[in-house]
Amino acid sequence: MAYNPQYTITPGLLAEIEQIAALRERIQNVAVDVAWIPALQKDTRTRNVHASTAIEGNPLTLEQVRALEEGRALKAPEKRDERVVLNYLAGLRYIEKRASIKSFKHADILELHRILAADVMDQGEAGKYRTIAVRVGSYSPPPADAVSGLMAELLDWLNKASRKVSPVISSAILHYRFETIHPFADGNGRTGRAWALWELYRRGFDTHHIFSVDEYYWEDRPKYYAVLEQTRRFGDDLTSWLEYGAAGLRQTLERAWLRIQTIRVGSREKIVLRPRQEKLLHLLIDHGRMAPGEIWKALGISKQGAMDLLKPLIAAGLVEKVGGKKTGYYALKKP
Repeated sequence: MAYNPQYTITPGLLAEIEQIAALRERIQNVAVDVAWIPALQKDTRTRNVHASTAIEGNPLTLEQVRALEEGRALKAPEKRDERVVLNYLAGLRYIEKRASIKSFKHADILELHRILAADVMDQGEAGKYRTIAVRVGSYSPPPADAVSGLMAELLDWLNKASRKVSPVISSAILHYRFETIHPFADGNGRTGRAWALWELYRRGFDTHHIFSVDEYYWEDRPKYYAVLEQTRRFGDDLTSWLEYGAAGLRQTLERAWLRIQTIRVGSREKIVLRPRQEKLLHLLIDHGRMAPGEIWKALGISKQGAMDLLKPLIAAGLVEKVGGKKTGYYALKKP
């Protein structure tokens, strides 16, 4: 029996896809400036690993994940937490090397799971479909003896029918259907998100591997799980899930554009953006310029807190203050 996903292309979904296309084209047009791509790829890989593992409760911070990515040892970490992160780093490198794969096979997904789940399985075996029943909250996935057949149907759809739809849609459908099948005894969340990213790579959507959509899921994890559950309750009508996923991908591209602008400004010193600094830069992109009072009001912090965020950005040559003490404002520094 063939897999035939059910959904409606709503005006909201279409609008998101159009915005995504415009943002992606803008990013692709500056990608000729290859000097900054390796730094952005490294940062994106770190963010993807941190977000996807944090969704499932891994306590390592973004800075700790960055240290592991750079080969630096952590001070007395939990070995399992460290192994989960190192596995995910290896998994992302695996799919990056195979980004141009023409079609997916069972062996590709089994190998991806083997890498991601090695030495961290609570039950079952890494790299093999489950042979036991599992439960995800109130949801009972299909029985174990149906897994191989259901995965075969999903692979067939991906390798044939999915090519007729946008990769924005095919990646989201793959993500949802994989989690519904829940083909492994453990590690399905990480594997599903990594495979969905691989689909974007395969379809040529993220040719430079600089988009970190898992951050969107992690920042509102309850909503991520709620939309998955809602889609199941609606009889697997994927419309709401596709709208949610497209909104996340659009936000991801907006952040990628911001990070590109940050790097291309030509900062005088290396700076790792904190979340609020990133939000501040995004505000300056949206507003063009902002008075000091507008900044700390928008961020919900004190004047001193705003200055603590601004000073490193000014020192790095990313932001400049224009005007006098009373009438001055802050803006992104022009390249």
